[in-house]
Order: sequence, then C-alpha cells, then structure tokens
Amino acid sequence: MLNAQEFTQGRQVTEMPSVLSFKDRVTPLNDMVVDRLDNLLPTLMAEADIDMWLVINREYGEDRLFFTLVPQPTFAARRTTMLVFSKQEDGTVERFSVSRYAIGDVYPTIWDGGSKAEQWLRLAQIIEERDPQRIGINTSKDWALADGLSVGLYNQLVANLPAKYQERLVSAENLVVRWLETRTEKELQVYPQVVSIARGVIAEAFSNKVITPGVTTTDDVAWYIRERFEELQVRPWFQPYVNVQRQGDKTTKEDVFMGAPGMLIEPGDILHTDVGICYLNLCTDTQEMAYVLRLGESDVPEGLKEALGVGNQWQDILTGNFTTGSTGNEILANTIADSKAASIISSTYTHPLGFVGHASGPTIGMWDNQGPTPVQGDWKLYPNTVYAIEGNIATQVPEWDNQWIQIKLEQDAVFDGKNVWYLAGRQTQWHVIN
Repeated sequence: MLNAQEFTQGRQVTEMPSVLSFKDRVTPLNDMVVDRLDNLLPTLMAEADIDMWLVINREYGEDRLFFTLVPQPTFAARRTTMLVFSKQEDGTVERFSVSRYAIGDVYPTIWDGGSKAEQWLRLAQIIEERDPQRIGINTSKDWALADGLSVGLYNQLVANLPAKYQERLVSAENLVVRWLETRTEKELQVYPQVVSIARGVIAEAFSNKVITPGVTTTDDVAWYIRERFEELQVRPWFQPYVNVQRQGDKTTKEDVFMGAPGMLIEPGDILHTDVGICYLNLCTDTQEMAYVLRLGESDVPEGLKEALGVGNQWQDILTGNFTTGSTGNEILANTIADSKAASIISSTYTHPLGFVGHASGPTIGMWDNQGPTPVQGDWKLYPNTVYAIEGNIATQVPEWDNQWIQIKLEQDAVFDGKNVWYLAGRQTQWHVIN
C-alpha cells in the first residue's frame, strides 16, 4: 500500500506521464497478474469457501474475467480453454490448464490432447482426483462480470461430471467480485500514473492549445480527447464527451441544462467533460470543469470558485462516510443526510473501478436513483478498493443573476481501510481558457 504522504490531494496534473510501449507493458502486467494469483487468490478462495474454481471459455466467446487471469500477450482463448484453480492443504492454490495449449509459464496444461469429448473427460477425471467439496463456477443472477460461463459450456460441464460433483457446483460470484474489486500493492503503485494520464489529457483539452472560443465546438474537444488517447496508445472505454452551461440558460436546482452536442464554445461558458481510459489493465473515470474567460476577465468569477469549493466539500462528505464494512446504500444515505445538513444540494452516483470502468463492488447511488440499490448497493466496503468519486452539486451563481449551475466532479481514489486517497489529486481549481 502506498504511503498516504505519496498522494497529493488537490494537485493539478501539469506534466504528462510517460506511456510504455506495448512490448514494455508485458513485464509489469505479468508481474501484477502472477502476484495476484500467488498472493491474493488463495486468500479470496478461502474467504469464499471455494475449494476449486473453474474458468472455462471458448475462443471469441470468452468469460470477461478470463483476461484478468492470463499473462500478456493473450488476445483470446484457444479453442476451449479450461483454467483450474485448486486449493491445497497448505493454503496455496495450484493452477493449470486443461487445454490443448499451455498459457505461457503461468498455466501449464495437464492434458495430452485429443478430441473435445476427451478434454471434458480429462477435466472430470482431475476433479475426481482432487475431490473438492465446493466447486466454483462463474454463474450469477445479479453480477454481470460473475456470469461469464455460457449455457453451452455449463451444460457440457454438467453432462460430464458424476452426480455427486454436479451437486458440488456453486456460484463463484463472491470470489469473482472480490477478485475484481481488490487492488494489490503492485497495482496501487502504478494506478496514480494511469489516472494522471487521463487528467493530463483533460488539462490539454481544456486549454488554448485545443480551444479557440468562437471557433471550436464541444465535439471538436471530445474528439481531440479521444484521438489523443489513441495517439498515446491507451484505450478509451467510452467515447469522451464535452458539454456547456451558459449564462441565460433556463435552469432550476432540479434541472440544469447541459447543452446540446456540437455547441460552439463561447466566452463565458462553463465546460464539463467525462473521460475514461484503461492502461496496464487498470481503468479510470474522470470528470472535470473549465471556464472560458470573457473579454476583460483575468480570472474565474468568485461565484464559480465558491461553487467548485462546494463540490469539493461534497466529495469530503462522501469520502468521510467510507468505513470498512459499510454498505454502498449506507454510505449513500449518510452522504445525503450530511449534505442536507450542510445545505448542499447534491446527487451521488459513485462506483468501483478496476479492470473495467463500471466495476464490481458496492454501488453508492445511481444518477437516476438516489435511494437504495438492491444487491450491488448492499455489497460492503472492503479495504484496498478503488472508486470513481462521482456526483454533482447544484448551486446559484451571483454573477449570473443567481442562475442555477451544476458542478459535476469525478475523481479516482483508493480506500485503504481507514482513509480515502485521490490517486492523482483532484480538481480544486478551474481549468481556464483565455
């Protein structure tokens, strides 16, 4: 775990971090994967009371989870790829493949090859030899990322198992969610750089390098962000977007107009963007705000500075309610109550981050539901998990005749079991376009 002093809570990203070539990413990626398999997985299998875990895929119909388990470069499963994780008496986990091909040095294969029928029979034989009491498979009613075993493969598995082992098949959803949400020390050492890349591109986009008021549109800026990520060879996981709030918009505290696509950016505009990338198997989700100076202005209006401060205050209220063992729904309810007590009009829709952008773990509100979220909202908060601290506040701006505006913020942070630390700082000052 990184020392808290290594995080700078309010800093702006001023220098773009270096990005490794695809070739140079292989070593750190594989170091992180093997570290997770050796040191994290045994703990999580014991926690979930799973004796054997089966991850079975077919080429181009992979379980999404598969790619979090295998070394690079791996682009697809080969034919039918069966990964087996078997808990040993000493607490370690034996791992291997029952497949035509080994997967690097990480998964040796213990099948000599043959027909598909013989492959399934070999898997059944291995299960009988090890005699696990609880066999986890990736099936889940409620968690998409824990539901990666296809119906066809499930039917083949059951058809080839003796009846007593069919009865020992259980959902591995708790194991899968914990595997996906838990960040290791190695991952947390590189996560700040990943987030800094996202924030660095936003800083570029929200500057005169990209924006010329009266010429540049919001779509132009969104596509700059997308193409800049592609140039850096980091993968966006959704199309970035940029929108506008403008003095004179007809708004209320319940309904803040955010502008139509492709708007021409003009002096006096408030800009907002939402971007997300994945790099070194770790994903980000970031929203920040900018202001376009009017002719004669040299700084952001005080009312807007105060509004951003209220947004930071809401973030502090939310993260102050992060305690180990609290559910997402409990954190949301406490945040709403504390925000109301502070006379802050807020909406909270915070979600976990990790191998994907909208990751598994506790949901803390949704943009269209500020009440309890069943199942995902009932999941408890664990240490060493990462979140997009996402939401907005609504406030009035004196310089705009008390017009209502929205401050929409999203910054990525780790919960270490006691405190929340922003991985690459957070926005406490407006981006300014001259």
